[in-house]
Amino acid sequence: MKAIYLKEMRSYFHSLAAYIYFALFIAATGVYFSVICMSYGYIYVAQVAMGADYNQCVKAIAEAEAYPGPSLIIAYAPCINHGIKKGMSKAQTEEQLAVECGYWNNFRFNPGAEGDKFFLDSKEPKKEDYQAFLDGEVRYNALKRANPEKAEKLFAINEQEAMERYAYLKKLVDVYKAEE
Repeated sequence: MKAIYLKEMRSYFHSLAAYIYFALFIAATGVYFSVICMSYGYIYVAQVAMGADYNQCVKAIAEAEAYPGPSLIIAYAPCINHGIKKGMSKAQTEEQLAVECGYWNNFRFNPGAEGDKFFLDSKEPKKEDYQAFLDGEVRYNALKRANPEKAEKLFAINEQEAMERYAYLKKLVDVYKAEE
């Protein structure tokens, strides 16, 4: 019995290590993981931020549960390592700010839906709030204090990529629109 347990655990840890390496690969290459999953065409995919839109979050969970195939919900959840200047008691507010400025986008892709399959639940980002959002977290603010010139360049690139992500998601609405 012990040998079986160890074998199962080794298999589990091997899978866990593969998952961690894959997650690091995704983070390092900047690949938009949810879009990769949607490209398969049979995976329910949603991005949510409960503090930004509670109803969208609940709807995504209900749709994912009802979907007969694999489902993936990616939730924005600030943690203590983000260093939210307002404090962790304002994590829900931080989620709302992330969505409003375009740092995070809420959407749902339901391949089993009748009609439209992709729903962009985020509104057009408020570009003027993007840098203020970044400045509200110590993880970004520390770079700004340590190397202001580099931070300014990197934050501008980050903001531009966020606006491009939203524009891409907006195009997906038309791609997955039901043919009438």
